[in-house]
This record gives sequence, structure tokens and C-alpha cells, in this order.
Amino acid sequence: MKRLSDYNLPDAIGRLSREETGELCRAIRTELVETVSKTGGHLASNLGVVELTVALFRVFDFPRDRLIWDVGHQSYVYKLLSGRADRFSTLRTFGGLSGFPKRAESPYDAYDSGHSSTSISAAMGMAAARDLAGTDERIVCVIGDGALTGGVAFEGLNNVGSSKTSMTVILNDNNMSISPARGGLSKHLGRLRTNKDYLVFKANLKRTLSKSSAGRSVYNSLERQRDRIRTMLLPRAIFDEFGLKYIGPIDGHDLDELTDTLSRVREMEGPVLVHVITKKGKGYEPAEHNPSLFHGIGPFDPLTGKPVPSGGGESFSSVFGRTLTGLAEKDPTICAVTAAMTEGTGLKPFAQRFPNRFFDAEIAEQHAVSFAAGLALRGFRPCVAVYSTFLQRAYDEILTEVCLQNLPVVFAIDRAGIVGRDGETHHGIFDLSYLLPMPNLTVLAPRDGEELERMLSFAFTQNGPVAIRYPRGSADAVPFDGPRSAAHPLPEPSRNPSRPVPSVQGSGRDAVLFACGAMVRPALEAQRILRARGTDVTVCDPGCLKPLDEAFLRSVTEGAGRIFTLEDNVTSGGFGDAVQTVLVREGKTVRKLGWPDAFIPHGSQTELFSRYGLDGASIAETVLK
Repeated sequence: MKRLSDYNLPDAIGRLSREETGELCRAIRTELVETVSKTGGHLASNLGVVELTVALFRVFDFPRDRLIWDVGHQSYVYKLLSGRADRFSTLRTFGGLSGFPKRAESPYDAYDSGHSSTSISAAMGMAAARDLAGTDERIVCVIGDGALTGGVAFEGLNNVGSSKTSMTVILNDNNMSISPARGGLSKHLGRLRTNKDYLVFKANLKRTLSKSSAGRSVYNSLERQRDRIRTMLLPRAIFDEFGLKYIGPIDGHDLDELTDTLSRVREMEGPVLVHVITKKGKGYEPAEHNPSLFHGIGPFDPLTGKPVPSGGGESFSSVFGRTLTGLAEKDPTICAVTAAMTEGTGLKPFAQRFPNRFFDAEIAEQHAVSFAAGLALRGFRPCVAVYSTFLQRAYDEILTEVCLQNLPVVFAIDRAGIVGRDGETHHGIFDLSYLLPMPNLTVLAPRDGEELERMLSFAFTQNGPVAIRYPRGSADAVPFDGPRSAAHPLPEPSRNPSRPVPSVQGSGRDAVLFACGAMVRPALEAQRILRARGTDVTVCDPGCLKPLDEAFLRSVTEGAGRIFTLEDNVTSGGFGDAVQTVLVREGKTVRKLGWPDAFIPHGSQTELFSRYGLDGASIAETVLK
């Protein structure tokens, strides 16, 4: 079998025969499995769009025509076909190819994406710009059925239908987002996708007419009228009501049908939506059988599909899911809300144990938070579990729906801080900067799994909103040599929890290091290094970032030579600024260590902490300087 290196891509695509194009698709799938098994990444979604991406290259003139991938995690095939196959082995590594489209990476990438549901709006903007400039390039976007559940996608559909501008929306429908899709839209697409009258009619007609050359000619002629036939046999699509011309459903793995359909669509005027049916994980049996696992996966054995053990103990996500389920056993008012992230946030055990108290809002974070506010107003205790980077989309709802009304909603903020190889669009390094200024909100940051258990127990005793942010990865214990506080020991989860109080290790006056959440471990490492070099420092973990214990801050820094704050957040507006606001009144200077005012590239967490001076050794050097 040919390898991708045997093809002159993308120029060769249009010259390949049907058989050769099939060989190309097989070579692409082989490359995807081999590379992602080493680097990790989004495999199942990319295996599902191989034929679709090849067909797009056969019909459209990229990069002159512009293609936007919604979310962008399914753009690996596009990268392979657009002249980046020789660098594909660097996928998601520091300095290598991004796992998402990046304009700085290639002229073929029209839009930097990473979050869901924005492609239709962005494509409409590009189409409007083309019309104003008087040029004739085609604008195409590919959006999944999961991403279509986001409110921004509906806003775009509503606007583009009324604008009548020429653009193509390709709906990649695999009945999945990360997990199987739910909701009214999914049911509607299911009716379009599986209507037996249309599918049986089409299959029988093709089988009958394909027996002769004259019949094949008739079938090809009828294929050009397929949309009228579909209209007679299928229920009217919601997209027609939005003002888009609906075409489909199309077999997303039939290159001939895809190429023919897209060729006709390319010549159409006005907005068109092409409904393409694909299978997530297509061509790789482990991914076909478990597409959720292979949506975003770490390194794995390509022969068996089994993940390579990553080491470390239970993850923060797992601790959260297990603890929340245990608390809900005792409290029937506790509910869980997520936005299409059941597995990712650790909520699968809760969903299985309490299906009536589990709510998946699909990819609609704003709706999820407002929905939780409604639950809270009627006496329930909702916990909204969401990744930090996606919670940004619900800023207004957190502020005006929950905090303004001082509602007892718990926000479990997963993947806070640097997440690693997914890069700029997925790092959760801004949540402290927008959460800390919100009135009525308590903000907590556990350093390990035990702390998370205790903080979650505490959160459900409060009469107002509580946010708990925790990092991606292992929740292994981060022990302190000394007690938390002689006067205020933190109780066990089974007891009535009081507000978390600070932990202190050491009594050195050369410097004081205030570290929160994921930064406690490197702070303690720096303390050990500094002690070996004759510098004695104190490490403090405040636990509760808002409200800060101001009396404690003043007492622990009394007589300290230098004061540092460490946070897995940008320093602007974060934890360090909050500490500085208190201590500046005492005439004390605070040096803030955290992420700079920039978007941090992709790379391993260990590598990024080292490169940006936030690992233990780098912190120690900063203190000495």
C-alpha cells in the first residue's frame, strides 16, 4: 500500500482515479492512527472526515477558496492534504503542528478555531467581505451536529438565511459530539437521516438502473433531481425554514456522491447547507466501537487500541465525579449539569446513578448556567461541571444570573490552568481574572484530590455561589510537613465543613511563597531547593482565594524579606493581584509569578512550566535573584 509520502499533495488529488483515491484514503487513515497513537489527539472525528476532506479538495480551489473547520479538532486530514504531511509527526508537540487550524501555520488555514459553534458566523463574515470586495472565491464551513447545538450556530443560521449571501455550510452528522448527541435537533436530524422511504427508494432505484448503460444514464440524470425527490419523501428540514437550501442526506464515505454533490453546490447562489452522514472512527475498529474514548485520546497501542498507561494516580476529574456522586447519595437536592462533557468532567458515574438529576445541556454553556440558576431558585443544589476554557462563554450568565441573585450554584471548573497539547484555545488560564471580581462568589483552589473532596463538601453548605478550579491530571496528595493551621484544622468531608483555611509549611523569613492550586507542588519543590542553598522560605496555600483571609496574609508576611505569589493563571487580574491589593496597604511589595499577558502555545505541561519559569527549579532561581 502506498504511503502519503508517495503522493504530491495537494496537487495530485484531482488527477487520481477512483481506485487511486480509495488508496489515498486508506493511506490517510494509516497515517492518522500511527501518528496519533504516539502524540495523542483527536482521532475518531478525523477518521470520520477522510472522504469528505478529499472531496472538498477535489471540488474547491484551496487556499483561494476559504474553508473554516468548526472547533477545528477534525482538521488533521486537511493538514495532511495541504502540504503538511512531512511535519505531521510533530502534531501537538512544542514547536510542531497544532492540533487545530492556525493561520500562522499555513495559508490553507483560514481561521484560528478551537471552540465550538462559531464557523457559520465567521464564514458569513468572510462571504460579506468577499461581496464587498467584488471577488468570487467560495466560502465553506464544516460544522458537526454536536457543534450545531450551540446557540451561536443558530444565531449564524438565522442571519445567513436572511442575508442571501452565497456560502456553503456542510453539516457533518455522525450523531455524536464527544458523547452521543441528545436533544431536539438530534432527533430532527435522525428523522432526516433514517427515513426508510427515501433510503429504500434510492437504493432500489440505483440497483435496478445500474444493470445497464442506459439505466445508469437515467440514474445519473435522476441524481441531479434528487433534491426534489427527497423533498417529496422526507420531512421538511428545519434549515429550509432558516432560508438555506437544504441538500441531503449524503453518504459521507461515498467519494463519488460527495464529489458530485459538492460540484453542483459550488455553482449555486445563496446559502446552501449540505447534510453529510459520516461514521466517527471510520476505518479503525477500536475507534468505531468506542468513538467517545477516541475523541480525544493520549498515546495508545495502534494494534489493540488500548491507551498507554500514563502513570500517576486518580485524576482530579475522577475525584470530582466520585465525590459528587457520594454527596448526592445523602442529599437529594444535588444535581449535575454539564455541556456535552459527561465523560471529560468525570460525571459518567453520577449520570448512571442519578439519571433524573443529571442534565446535559449539549454544547451550550450559557444555557447550562441559566438552567442551573433556575434549579437553584426552586430549592435544588446544582453543580455545573465544565472546562475552564469553555466556561468563558458563560461569563455574563455567571455574573448576572447566578452571582447577582446570590444563588447556591457550585461551579466545578475542570482543566483550570495549562492543559498542555491542545494549546491556546484550551488553556484555562483566565478564569481567576474574570471570577475574582464577581460579587458574592467564593473561589476555591484545591492542591490535591483530598482538598477537592473537602472543598466540594464545603461548597454545598453555602447559601451563595462557589467556584472550585482544579487542573488537568493527577490528584496525588501534596503533603505539608506542618498542620494547616493550629487554630483552624480543616475537617473531614463527613463532618460539617467550615470554610477552608490556609496551609503553611516552614517559618523562614527570607521569603514567603503564596501558591494556589496546581502551583503548590512546584512551590514546595522550590522550597526544598532553596533550603539546600541556604535560603529559608515559607510556603502558604490559601485554599480559599476569595474571600482572602487578610489578617492571615498580614501576619504570615510580617518581617518577610520578599513576597511572591504563584498561580496557574495569567498574572493580570489574578490571585497575585488580589494578594497585592491587601499587602500594598501595609507598604509591602509583591512579585507575581504566573502566565504572561499572552496566549501560551501547545506543548506538554511539564515543558511549558519549565519554559515559562514556573517549575520548582525556575521558581527557586527567581527567588534567589
